Amino acid sequence: MLLYFTPGACSLSVHIALQESGLPFERERVDLKQHRTASGEDYFALNAKGYVPALRLDDGSLLTEGAAIVQYIADLVPERGLAPSTGSMARVRLQEWLSFIGSEIHKGFGPLWNPLVPAETRSAAEARLYHWFDWLAPQLATRPYLLEGGYSVADGYLFTCLNWCNFLQLSLDKWPSLQAYLTRMSERPAVQAALRAEGLKA
Repeated sequence: MLLYFTPGACSLSVHIALQESGLPFERERVDLKQHRTASGEDYFALNAKGYVPALRLDDGSLLTEGAAIVQYIADLVPERGLAPSTGSMARVRLQEWLSFIGSEIHKGFGPLWNPLVPAETRSAAEARLYHWFDWLAPQLATRPYLLEGGYSVADGYLFTCLNWCNFLQLSLDKWPSLQAYLTRMSERPAVQAALRAEGLKA
């Protein structure tokens, strides 16, 4: 498999899932400003959506959308326990978390990356994001990971998003459980391996 990624972007979630899976894979960096891969290919020609992540499978087909990709990876190695079994209520809870992270946390950061966004719009975006941090923090105050059953691919996704606070100078001091979660996640060997491979950790 071949992962198309941009360092620190939401593709990091898939990168973490691949590291956790133990499956063999290759990676290719994508410059999203130039829409070129490290080998010089037009990324739009590979993935018409133009954004990461994308995963090229061994049969040549392409998977896009992180929430779908991480579940696909988890199901390839059920013995790793990266996702509950398909059809179970626990799997529905995983999908519930992936949907929430994607729609409220991931997208909530969007305006904060754009330097052209007016200060008023940025403040509104931060306030909305902090609203969800207020809701999320108690969920992680009593258990180490999002699912009661333990670590899952949803945690790799949430870590990826919360880690953006470090790049955007957003303090998590108000939410110690989120700070502790970020630290706990960053200590996982698979997370460290993905961060190193993307040049985000020495």
